[in-house]
Amino acid sequence: MLADYHVHTYYSDDSTCPMEDMVLQGLRCGLDEISFTEHVDYGIKTDLNCDYEKYMAEVRQLQEKYAGKITLRLGIEFGVQVETAAQFAADAARYPFDFIIMSNHQVDNKEFWTYEFQKGRTQEEYQTAYYAALLQMVRCFKEYNVLGHLDMIKRYDKCGDYPDEKIMNLVDPILRQVIADGKGIELNTSSFKYKLKDTMPSRSILQLYHDLGGHILTIGSDTHETQHLADHFTEVRHLLREIGFKEFCTFEQRQPVFHSL
Repeated sequence: MLADYHVHTYYSDDSTCPMEDMVLQGLRCGLDEISFTEHVDYGIKTDLNCDYEKYMAEVRQLQEKYAGKITLRLGIEFGVQVETAAQFAADAARYPFDFIIMSNHQVDNKEFWTYEFQKGRTQEEYQTAYYAALLQMVRCFKEYNVLGHLDMIKRYDKCGDYPDEKIMNLVDPILRQVIADGKGIELNTSSFKYKLKDTMPSRSILQLYHDLGGHILTIGSDTHETQHLADHFTEVRHLLREIGFKEFCTFEQRQPVFHSL
């Protein structure tokens, strides 16, 4: 089984890739399954969020067109903040998603990629604030399946590498809450595109998740263009086996389906 569970197309504001182009690339890559996970970020975005109705209509159309060739799942990536949790909970109840990623793209409507969140803070301060916000999120929002790119703040850290040993005490309660709630995490392979020195989340975090008993795990490229679909999947599957994982997940109607690594 080969499945990419974090894929963006032109229904996300930061992609121009037609959905069918991504499906055709998936077939060329030998993918069995794709979950589209378009962006919705209440608070910071208004008219830039995914148009649910148009998005679902095209997914349904392509599911019919490529039936028997590749499985396409209706996923979504919620950029949750504590103050927007109720809006996302309403969306999760209203729409028939197969899979929901909860991500943290901003805190107090201050985005990481613009460095507004980091401005005026030391590296220790914004790293600590990021993980504190994640912990609040997993405690207050339950309508998701996996926590996306858990240590994503390292993608936007101009101060350089921040050692894992300084954050593990912050990550530990996050992972414990995720596991207690029956949720999971993703291994996001965009770390290779961004030329990070470690995986995302890091090998240390993946090891901690495994050691704490975490077993719900998806693999996603977080691609916004066809060239990075299923990027480095063979390599990270080997890494996961080295850590001790034996399975990864796909989802159908919000329920995990386990497959051998």
